[in-house]
Amino acid sequence: MRMSFGQEMRMAQKQVLAPRMIQSMEILQLPMMALEERIEQEIQNNETLEVEEAEGESAAGESGAASAEAPPGMGEQRTVDEKPLVVDQDHANQADFERSYDWANEYPDTDDDRSRPSAGRIDESSDRYLDAMANMQERPETLFHYLHEQLSNYDLTEAERQAADKVIYNLDANGYLPMPLAELIDPDGPKDQLQQLEKALGVVQGMDPLGVAARDLKECLLLQIRPEMPQARQLRRVVSDHLEDLAGNRLPLIEKKTGFSIAEIERLRDLLHGLHPKPGAMFTSPFVPSVKPDVYVEQHADGHWKVRLEEVDLPNLRISPVYRQMLLSPDTDPATREYIKRKINSAQWLIESIEQRRSTLVKTTQAIVDHQTRFLSEGPEAIEPLKMQQIADRIGMHVTTISRAVDDKWLQTPRGLFPLRRFFVGGTVSADGDEVAWDTVRIKLQEIVDGEPKDDPYCDDALVEELGKRGITVARRTVTKYRKAMGIPSSRQRRDWKLPRSAKPAE
Repeated sequence: MRMSFGQEMRMAQKQVLAPRMIQSMEILQLPMMALEERIEQEIQNNETLEVEEAEGESAAGESGAASAEAPPGMGEQRTVDEKPLVVDQDHANQADFERSYDWANEYPDTDDDRSRPSAGRIDESSDRYLDAMANMQERPETLFHYLHEQLSNYDLTEAERQAADKVIYNLDANGYLPMPLAELIDPDGPKDQLQQLEKALGVVQGMDPLGVAARDLKECLLLQIRPEMPQARQLRRVVSDHLEDLAGNRLPLIEKKTGFSIAEIERLRDLLHGLHPKPGAMFTSPFVPSVKPDVYVEQHADGHWKVRLEEVDLPNLRISPVYRQMLLSPDTDPATREYIKRKINSAQWLIESIEQRRSTLVKTTQAIVDHQTRFLSEGPEAIEPLKMQQIADRIGMHVTTISRAVDDKWLQTPRGLFPLRRFFVGGTVSADGDEVAWDTVRIKLQEIVDGEPKDDPYCDDALVEELGKRGITVARRTVTKYRKAMGIPSSRQRRDWKLPRSAKPAE
């Protein structure tokens, strides 16, 4: 929605509807497993919301229960498309948001849970739920959870806290940050994201375990060398300037350059062996989130790719006919009627938010798929540069809605399961003037390094030239940045590692 509330609604309506819009955005942002949990929670907390069972299931038992609980005339079964009943017939033809405004204005979403009907029944089921949760096996603590908990010890703005979370959740299993900070920037976010990420990186690197969030081994070790450590200054010098020589056991060369004795260099090496080159590996299990596909895509006979939802684990929700009838019954006391109105209104908003989530997710994913057909047909090497604003323009939604729609959502394709954000990538301009995605640059770079001569690996200038032969024009500093982010050593290191020991140059 491009227009502001002030342009579309009266100010009074805006004040009431804003919480409902927030709820809709929250539902849109939830991944499949979280949505299932949210629905279960809402069913627990709202007795007017119930699951519509499959046709014919326990029909006899249900009719008996309904006749016992409901007033006469309560035989009709309603669908999830029903709207909340209203007593005032003057409002019967109002638009949904107008009716919701009237109800929410008269009956705000606050209530005393202990005074509601069936409070004892809900509390009893909640106790059973808590007992079941208490008996579940505790999941081993992950590096990511451990770091996230430490954030509460830092005085950060909300934007800086979100930046720190972004750094934390992009760490690999060893605790390293495997990509440049620039790749964590949301192209549709604020302009000062890089500064926030740099500050956030410093915060995370100061956390326990020491060495976490380093970009390479050298930085990891330097983060672990504290001033109070013995020979800290000498350690820093060796790690900063001579780590490769130390790894290659070129101790005489280090002695010549530093003036340290061989015995002292060996002591420094022993101290370095006490540090952790993989600080994240000390956690028993790396964080691998369980995910379910939110959307599926298949290629039809005519060659077109079509997306679909398959929400087999989501229940069909409806407003309870029993409580609808209680709302209309003249025997219902005013306090109970007011309570039921609030709860039915809340349940209907949840149902409509879920339907809106489905519609938005399908539209967004289909637009992404239409842009990335080569990725689906040919593989990751053929991914096209894509920005969220392009999708927003294509389907007529605001870019922030697109961002929420793709956040933590997964697409099942014939080539595997991918997060929707995977399809949004930056790019560069090729020699032919075409845009090339950065992912394609990385794939080509890895292919070149894998196929380079073992006795004469390509330097970064040569890598630039080889990429140019493949139609990809990039600067040398770009190649250097991506080579380091991909964990590809320098040409000298690759030569030393690939040559047989007898063929290596004398030290």
